[in-house]
Amino acid sequence: MTEPRIRPATADDIDAVLAFWRTAAEGTSITDDRDGVRRLVARDPGALLLAERAGELVGTVIAGFDGWRCHLYRLAVRPDRRRRGIGSALLAAAEERFARLGGRRGDAMVLTRNERAHHAWRAAGYAPEEHWRRWVKPLADRSD
Repeated sequence: MTEPRIRPATADDIDAVLAFWRTAAEGTSITDDRDGVRRLVARDPGALLLAERAGELVGTVIAGFDGWRCHLYRLAVRPDRRRRGIGSALLAAAEERFARLGGRRGDAMVLTRNERAHHAWRAAGYAPEEHWRRWVKPLADRSD
């Protein structure tokens, strides 16, 4: 099996990415809309990485770096293509990006109830830090 082609998303990919997340990603976010993804791609063109095989979108990860920390979001692989190295290839590309930018440690947002994801993240060398708790405050109303 050939390695997936990993590339940064462009503005032309936004609709396909949003449709992909509806079928491949666990949960939704307040930023899962055209404006949210458009802002991400415009602000940090290398952050949203796409995996393709034969021109078909099969995986995504957001590898955001704020100059201080490396954050991973939306690691998603098409359900019928899982366990074929796509997620590993995406994480390797994200970690290479972080290293080029001077990042020292990556962290991932992983839903507590998503046991399948826990296994995948552990296999990639990540572990939960139980002494931290994420605190959030929505800054905008989501009206869908």
